[in-house]
Amino acid sequence: MGLGVIVAVAIPALLILMGIRILPEYERGVVFRFGRFAGVKPAGLQWIIPGVDRMVRIGLREIVMDVPPQEVITRDNVSVKVNAVLYFRVLHPEKAVIQVENYLYGTSQLAQTTLRSVCGQAELDDLLAEREAINQKLQEIIDLQTEPWGVKVRAVEVKQIDLPVEMQRVIARQAEAEREKRAKVIHAEGEFQAAQRLADAAQVLSGQESALQLRYLQTLGEIATEGNSTTIFPIPIDILRPFYDIARRQEEAAKGDE
Repeated sequence: MGLGVIVAVAIPALLILMGIRILPEYERGVVFRFGRFAGVKPAGLQWIIPGVDRMVRIGLREIVMDVPPQEVITRDNVSVKVNAVLYFRVLHPEKAVIQVENYLYGTSQLAQTTLRSVCGQAELDDLLAEREAINQKLQEIIDLQTEPWGVKVRAVEVKQIDLPVEMQRVIARQAEAEREKRAKVIHAEGEFQAAQRLADAAQVLSGQESALQLRYLQTLGEIATEGNSTTIFPIPIDILRPFYDIARRQEEAAKGDE
């Protein structure tokens, strides 16, 4: 009699202990009863019927997945290797279990094929310069296709683009030529502005004789401060003109006397 009571008490207690499940805050339990979906258990202490119910744990935290490097041929026939990072999380645990066999593997494969497809439709210059647009397009396509699985893709970031060595040399030469072009344009612009200023200065000096004389004297002063022992400078013809006129008149007077 005592043994029967013990067995009668022990069996229910054992069933209760076997059915206890503890779910952390970041997990949900998808319960199947006799193979059919029976509901989603929230976080905390939960109990299922041993031998009847089966619970699948699904994490709700955001997952960061590294997409392996993919061989891509761009629209302008350049072979590159591209890898990316995928940020996603499960919003509907029951769909992540029922609609797809392995949502992690499925999302990874989908990200790889989409990365090859999107990058293959772009030219190399767009792939290097318009990375934000590429990321946005990848996120929209992958998120649309994972929505039936209850998976939400928050962002996709292209992490690295590996170019062939020959293409790296071509881009380096192109960048160098572009810098030389900008340098020549800047130099030509500077020469043009300097010539313009000199033309303006010449026009001002030609209209003011006193300004021309002052500029001449200033130039002589600058030459004198350079430490030269001997300075040779031209004398303006206007200074000598009176002496020349006097000499010419004297010569004409002498011829008249003869």
